[in-house]
Amino acid sequence: MPLNIVLIEPEIPNNTGNIGRLALASGSNLHLVKPFGFEISDKRLKRAGLDYWQHLNIFYYDNLEDFFSKNKDANMAFLSSHGQKNYWDIPYQDHLFLIFGKESVGLSKKILENHEDKLFKIPLYSNHVRSLNLANAVSIVVYEGIKQLH
Repeated sequence: MPLNIVLIEPEIPNNTGNIGRLALASGSNLHLVKPFGFEISDKRLKRAGLDYWQHLNIFYYDNLEDFFSKNKDANMAFLSSHGQKNYWDIPYQDHLFLIFGKESVGLSKKILENHEDKLFKIPLYSNHVRSLNLANAVSIVVYEGIKQLH
């Protein structure tokens, strides 16, 4: 079944470590697209991922072009606060790639424009919140996928 969690240019090691733990717990693959805002050897990353990091099924990409060229035939869903459709409407299927942007700015304008038909959001019910923490957002979307696939 594995879902594929994709982090484009992640900036915060604690988030990436927590998402790594989530990937392992949910049976998902983790894809990390450079550049990162930290070193993979960062203690905060390892602490958040605890001793699970070596068990992850993880893929690294040098940049966006590398990621898209290696996964050009994959089914993808892009998560952004700019989406018009809600995450529970994602057509979840085995091996789906769930694409998340960096913590500070989300997905680039180019990605948003090129994948408008596959853009989904997690609805927010307060005007005082711009977005959710990345690790929380990934958790919500991944476990909705597991729920729908089972």
